[in-house]
Amino acid sequence: MASVEKLPMLAEGYERLLTDLKALREERPRIVDAIEEARAHGDLSENAEYHAAKERQGQVEATIADLEDKITRAQIVDPASLSGDKIIFGATVTLLDDDDKPVRYQIVGPYEADARVGRISYNSPLGKALIGRKVEEEVEVTVPAGDKCYLVQKIEFI
Repeated sequence: MASVEKLPMLAEGYERLLTDLKALREERPRIVDAIEEARAHGDLSENAEYHAAKERQGQVEATIADLEDKITRAQIVDPASLSGDKIIFGATVTLLDDDDKPVRYQIVGPYEADARVGRISYNSPLGKALIGRKVEEEVEVTVPAGDKCYLVQKIEFI
């Protein structure tokens, strides 16, 4: 039997999944009501409201199943409980780019990643290049904008 792959994530990412799941479960009865109301209008073959409600029901059920899967496979990581001299999941890294400008990223799960707020996925090109690196190591990575070179300046577990 194949083992179930764990999904590392931070506690706040896990909470976000639970919140999204709760909201979708609360939407279910409203969708059923919309389907019943549209069904009452008669001929279903040309009933756009009915088809839209059924389509939304399918989307919601698929998303619920996806969220439930992620939640059951979640492995919650508290970065404050980690330590070491290598970059791992949960680490916050300060890098110097080609212009010696510092950039800071936290390595997170794919469902928590948002580069605009300094969170990158361990599966992203930069995330993959950083995992296992130490302070003062150079990291070269090819990203959609081209080749980038960084110097690892600091690794923190906060």
